[in-house]
Order: sequence, then structure tokens, then C-alpha cells
Amino acid sequence: MQTALWSAVVGGDEYAAVELLRAALEGGLDEESLLLDVIAPVQHRVGAEWAADRLTVAQEHAATAINERAMAALAHRRPAERAPAPRGRVTVSCVDGEWHAFPARLLAETLRLRGWQVDFLGAQTPTAQLIAHLHHTDPDAVLLSGSLPVHLPAAHTAITACQAVGVPVMVGGRAFGADGRHARALGADRWAPDARGAAAVLEAGLTRPSPAAVRHVIDDLPHLSDQEFTLVSQTRSRLVKQTLADLAGRVPAVGAYDDDQRERTAEDIAHIVDFLTAALYVDDAEVFADFLLWTADILAVRKVPAQSLAAAVGLLAGQLRDFPRALALLRRGGAALRTRSVPGPRS
Repeated sequence: MQTALWSAVVGGDEYAAVELLRAALEGGLDEESLLLDVIAPVQHRVGAEWAADRLTVAQEHAATAINERAMAALAHRRPAERAPAPRGRVTVSCVDGEWHAFPARLLAETLRLRGWQVDFLGAQTPTAQLIAHLHHTDPDAVLLSGSLPVHLPAAHTAITACQAVGVPVMVGGRAFGADGRHARALGADRWAPDARGAAAVLEAGLTRPSPAAVRHVIDDLPHLSDQEFTLVSQTRSRLVKQTLADLAGRVPAVGAYDDDQRERTAEDIAHIVDFLTAALYVDDAEVFADFLLWTADILAVRKVPAQSLAAAVGLLAGQLRDFPRALALLRRGGAALRTRSVPGPRS
């Protein structure tokens, strides 16, 4: 079934994809299995194939759109009279800034199948608007999805704000770590590794926190008292500009870039700074090192020389030599780049 759906999705055939799923339903396969054991793995493969440079960005976007519409087609076929009695009401949303909404949508549809009334808010929901929604609907829980660690500060803000109005928060997604360690660090009520896990947590019940004053960030993350995260974040633009200028002087190929190439390089440097600040926020060196290794692998499969990546890390270390935690992260990241083998892309 996965193979057939993959062929339809990468072939750009939305009608074939939907018909495959409908036929599977009529053949007795339940909808949750279609969502989590067929559509989800196919979508994961879409990302992996893009990373391996076997799908273009356009093909990846088209395939994702077809999977999203196929999911919607399944939901729209669901007879209302066969729906189980509602268990309660929950809000499913992406963290502010997070535009990878596919995992959250899978979760929302799974919970609806399990009998929950779900308010799905989609991608990039501003925290203020999320809280306004909670005041209006008073759900039993908020489920926050995050794929990129750069959004962990925003996730922390959302978690504490929801808890301050008496709504428990469960989080999930790669941003929170494969073992949920960042969820615990940020004070989330629960973490779940996948949609079935999240449904099981909800079915077991979540305790509502007592409404209270918003706790301070430093209460959860005392290492932030050194102000490195704040200072590096505030100087982001200057760091990117100076690193680009220094890189052009150190790497001749960069010095010869045209305006478009320089703009893309500046964006790449900005990503390095963003992941550095995310690692500073949660005090986790793996957040930064894993990003560098992933980026190096992406460059390798595209046959793009990666020396500028290591050079940029070294140049940033020179600018941040008075920031001990940042300097340690940069040095560890640089060491990881130097010792890496040449593997295939990471999924």
C-alpha cells in the first residue's frame, strides 16, 4: 500500500492517491492505520528523498500537498453518525514560527477518530492568539507540535502561557528531542513521541494546572542567567553580516559570488546562528552539532563544497570568544564537522 501511494504522490496524481485510500477503506483497512501506517511513512520518505537530492523542492511541495489533500479526503468521507461519543475538547497547534504543519494535522485527525473534538489551528500560531482561543473554548488540553529546535524559545513561551490560564500542555515533534528531553526542560506537562502515544496520554487523563502567574524562563532554564542566549540573539544581524564579509576574504570562491549567491550564503549563516542560539537556550550541544552534520550531508549529496560551513563556524567562534557557552558549542560543532565521515543524508 505504501509503495502504491508513493508512486501516486511522486507522480503528482492526486486522484489516484485518493482512490487508493478509498479502496483500502472499502477493503477493510481502518482509517487510523491509513493515516499513521501509510500516509505518514510516505510523507517521511518525501522528506528523506528531498534530502538525498532525489526530489526537487517543487516535487517535495507537490507531494506534500497531495498527501494533505488525501488526508482531508479521508476525513470528509467520515460519516458523522458513526463518530464515537466525544471524549472532550483539545486544541492542536504548531508552535509560533513552525510551518511544518503535517505532523500536527496527522495528530488532529487521529484524535478525531478517537472521539475528541479537535480545534486544529495549523501552522505558525502566534502565542497571543492561541491564548485568546483557549479563553474562548476552554479545552481539556493543548497539544503543541514543533519540528525545528530554533522554535523552542517560542514553544517555552506558549507552554508557560497556556499553563498560566489553567490548560495542560502536551508537546511532540523532533524539536523536543527523540526522548522528549527538551519538553521536560521547558516544563511541558507531557510529551508524546507520536500520534498514538499522544492519544494514549489523553485517554489516561491530564491534570489541569492551577492558574497562576506566568513563571519566568529562568525558573526552568537557570543557565540563561549568563545572558549569552539574549546577547547572541540580539546581535544576530551583525554576526551574519560580519561572518559573510570575513568568509569572502577567507574563501576565494565566496568572494567571487554574485548577489544571489551572497544572499543565499547569508541565509545559510543566519541558520547557523539560529541553531546556535537554540542550543544556547536549552544548553544542549547536540542541537547545534546535529544541525551542522545534517547541513554538511545535504551539501555533500548536492556536490557542494562544504568548506565554507566549517569556515563560518570558525569565524563565528572568533566573534564570540568572550561567550564561554557559545564558544564551547562552536568548537564542538567544528570538531564534529572535522571528524565526520561522508555518509548519506540524514532523514
